[in-house]
Amino acid sequence: MKRILIYTWSIFLVLLMIQCVEKKAPPSNQGEITQAPLSKSDLISRGAYLVTIIGCDHCHSPKVMTLAGPVADRDRWLMGYPAGDPLPPINPREIEPGKWILLNGDLTAAVGPWGVTFAGNLTPHQTGLGNWTYENFKRAMTEGRYKGLEVSRLLLPTMPWESYALLKEEDLQALFEYLNTIQPIDNLVPNHIPPGAK
Repeated sequence: MKRILIYTWSIFLVLLMIQCVEKKAPPSNQGEITQAPLSKSDLISRGAYLVTIIGCDHCHSPKVMTLAGPVADRDRWLMGYPAGDPLPPINPREIEPGKWILLNGDLTAAVGPWGVTFAGNLTPHQTGLGNWTYENFKRAMTEGRYKGLEVSRLLLPTMPWESYALLKEEDLQALFEYLNTIQPIDNLVPNHIPPGAK
């Protein structure tokens, strides 16, 4: 009886494996929904939505104080750290590795063991994204390259490019198209200040 059960199970398993091997995979396009590419106006609308929900203005816009606390200044929206604004005093002992990462009152500058970084100008002015191609933008967002140049340094904290690298191509295009429609603002953001530099 035991031997019959073993043979029966063995035959069942062999037949099951044969059936699995014989099944053909469906054609790769079966069941896929093809979607027409978005029009330019649809890309711009999607870009506006993404800029809002991602919160680009949290770091890339100076703030104004309201009864509800600091909010992005719409007159200086996405212009980055205001050129010429002084930084508050920095105590180097507070920003050693494992200690504090500090932000200025606008959240447009950050200081830590990497030095001081400044939020970039995202407007389509020449001091911002005005000279950028889509490829520059994509490289900055997905590879973390400063100014989107192949041989440039990596973007430094607090820019979370590693997360943005997961954006779909269409979303990257939407962001770029939208940012090219906003008010250009002349604001040349300072360069990164390395640790220990004055």
